[in-house]
Amino acid sequence: MLSWALTFFIVALVAALFGFTGIAAGAAAVAKFLFFLFVVLFLVSLVMGLARRAV
Repeated sequence: MLSWALTFFIVALVAALFGFTGIAAGAAAVAKFLFFLFVVLFLVSLVMGLARRAV
């Protein structure tokens, strides 16, 4: 249990570093691009799966 607490503490420190230094703005743009890319890929695979099931 202590290992989980230490892991989350380190993640919180890294998040604070990104948030307080302004690096998060660049990372947010990349995250937004990746989000939309994966949504499009999900929709394409969903349509292809439904089309394959219908045949």
